[in-house]
Amino acid sequence: MEKINIKKVVLGIVAAILSLLISQVLAGVLASLLVPLQIPLGICNIVAGILYLVLAYLMIRILMEKLMKLPLYELGMPKVKGKISALWCIIAVVLPLALIGCYLLLFEGTMVSSNMNSEQIFTTLGAGIAYTGIAAGFVEEMVFRGVIMHLLLNRCSKLVAVLAPSVLFGFVHILGCDYSVGSCILVVLAGTMVGVMFSLIVLQSGSVINSGVVHAIWNIIVIGGGMTIAESASQDSVMTYVLDSKSFAITGGEFGIESSVVALVAYVIVCILAYFMMNNKKSCE
Repeated sequence: MEKINIKKVVLGIVAAILSLLISQVLAGVLASLLVPLQIPLGICNIVAGILYLVLAYLMIRILMEKLMKLPLYELGMPKVKGKISALWCIIAVVLPLALIGCYLLLFEGTMVSSNMNSEQIFTTLGAGIAYTGIAAGFVEEMVFRGVIMHLLLNRCSKLVAVLAPSVLFGFVHILGCDYSVGSCILVVLAGTMVGVMFSLIVLQSGSVINSGVVHAIWNIIVIGGGMTIAESASQDSVMTYVLDSKSFAITGGEFGIESSVVALVAYVIVCILAYFMMNNKKSCE
């Protein structure tokens, strides 16, 4: 990739973030048009997820290739064929299951059902898998680790290119939330750490596809609505494992276990693994 001037880098970053926001709103509006047709809400949620992913990809592709004159493969978004790592697919499943397993085995709690009927379960899981999971996971990776990180790599050191979008990723998760100061700090810290983790996955594998897989499966399993682990029962989840502990470090505060110390340890372990894999890859070249 040829050196890009600062103005163009800033323009590209703003365009990517706007693509995420606009596609998210458009997907919601278009999917809502199906509701008066009495189409099940679960189907509407799946359609919203598909639209969100497709619209975001098309907007990013048009903006980057036409406006920025940058092909997507230079932004970590190559063709899927041959770019999916079996190892990262395995880690994508093991990571969230290990986190949930730790909570179920190490911390006492009570499993509480929200008593959803079959239609409500379909609606919840349709949103959790298609929208919150696959769509949000891949779109956020295209924006933060694809466009933003790679544009910064063009002008800044690797450290800055990894940390800047990761910190931004952390702050995005507290926007519009009425959290306590302690919860905000935990969320930003956890968001930054998970952003670093995704960034290292991209740098090691050479593709946003792999960080997208890890991000999407994490979202589906941890916050997809099948089972939530929290301080109190959630009506937005089929089941909730209600923790007896009220420890801030264990529960993750108001944001939940994604910002807990347990999750932070998991992120750090994967970061270390990705870092050593990246260095071993370089030494073998």
